[in-house]
Amino acid sequence: RTLIALALLSWIVGSGVMAAAGLSVSQWPPEDVAEAVADMDPPLEALEAEVATYRGGWLRQNEHRVPQSLSMHTEVYPVWGLWRVGGLMLFGMALFKLGVFSARARPRTYEQMIAAGLVVGIPLISLGMVRNAAADWAAPDFFFLGSLYNYWGSIPVALGWVGVVMLICQSGALSGLTARLAAVGRMAFTNYIGQTVICTTLFYGHGLGLFGSIDRVGQAAIVVAIWTLLIVASPWWLSRYQAGPLEWLWRSLVYGRRQPFRRVRDTG
Repeated sequence: RTLIALALLSWIVGSGVMAAAGLSVSQWPPEDVAEAVADMDPPLEALEAEVATYRGGWLRQNEHRVPQSLSMHTEVYPVWGLWRVGGLMLFGMALFKLGVFSARARPRTYEQMIAAGLVVGIPLISLGMVRNAAADWAAPDFFFLGSLYNYWGSIPVALGWVGVVMLICQSGALSGLTARLAAVGRMAFTNYIGQTVICTTLFYGHGLGLFGSIDRVGQAAIVVAIWTLLIVASPWWLSRYQAGPLEWLWRSLVYGRRQPFRRVRDTG
């Protein structure tokens, strides 16, 4: 109960900050409004410059990435990320303690989670999309006030997806796929860094430099290819080793001693 209450409080504070920022736009200095609009709806020249930057070398990329990262940590996180992500982490911890993520809850619970996504989440998100589309996604309004529909609606939608996955696990259907996905999850650290290396090598200038040149269909094909690689490679690796390489390294650092790495095979 404490974790859930803290999660709700965190979300309320975060959405309050977003609403206050949106309602105060009319009081902002004109130059601040212009800067926010340019950042959220950049002109063609800025987009072309960004594409050229990411197709360049690593040092040139950082001319753009360093100030963006500083802005993210000093502006976006305090306003949005801290409260939103922090609340999700607290809520996830509560669900974990309740056995929701272990498929130990009653089927009725998962059915109610799915219903919440369908009845509350999707309509609320759809209402926000209609509202923002009617306003032509005007910046910076859509980022502050316009995003609050998705801010809250995405939570029951996420619960709905959790309910679907857990019911599948309880039924035993798709056991081969769920076992592979579990292996991907057990190697989350390695897979996260691995797919980052793959994609930056594909798209950035220190690799193939494909940034801004792949259409939506091509992007989707790359996503499917990477997913397939992870789903195939993760079980193969864990059949031979105790953990992913980065997971093993992290555990060894945390415990201050080398952890078992290779999986001992039964030869008897």
